Amino acid sequence: MPAGAAADKGPGPGGIKTKRWSDPREADDGFRLLVCRYRPRALLKKDETWTLWKANLGPSKELHAAFYGKQADPITWEEYRRRYLEEMKGQAEEIAMLADMVAEGKTLTLLCSSACEDATHCHRTLLQGLIEEQMGRRGAGA
Repeated sequence: MPAGAAADKGPGPGGIKTKRWSDPREADDGFRLLVCRYRPRALLKKDETWTLWKANLGPSKELHAAFYGKQADPITWEEYRRRYLEEMKGQAEEIAMLADMVAEGKTLTLLCSSACEDATHCHRTLLQGLIEEQMGRRGAGA
């Protein structure tokens, strides 16, 4: 079992799961959404494992480069987390639509890079939290 795989399991039908795009498809994955800024290299269209790709729900090119130390020392997870959550404020409408989908009883599986083995340090888990937060606000009548 890959590192972080246990954290990748979600609540089943009507919930949110997270995985790497290369993880095996399961019958209960539901709507599989790739949330990477970059499409996997050299992957043929026929070999895609996702239903839809939303690059705008991945970290910006600048944030991605900063996290991987492309121009300077890599930023910390805490800095990455802060900046990613800030970037996602501009995606509130997309996040609300995903929250609606899950609230309607559909299963959503958020997919990230095959290289991203630790779900606890991945934007897919941060995005999952934003969607769940949105659902919680709606459930509270806000």
